[in-house]
Amino acid sequence: MFDYMSVKETAKKWGLSERRVQILCSNNRIQGVIRINRMWLIPKTAEKPIDKRYIHKYEKDGVKE
Repeated sequence: MFDYMSVKETAKKWGLSERRVQILCSNNRIQGVIRINRMWLIPKTAEKPIDKRYIHKYEKDGVKE
């Protein structure tokens, strides 16, 4: 039953604002998220998605510049 976290817990864990986590949930950017009424439930095993608001530069071997 406790395999899920709230938006507040997720925001603290990932270092994001609660609003940003809500936006990620509503845009289906987090795998396995469930919405019950007005509450989002995020799996504890979910990984923080890459921030697509910024351009990330990578070299050919995948190492960040």
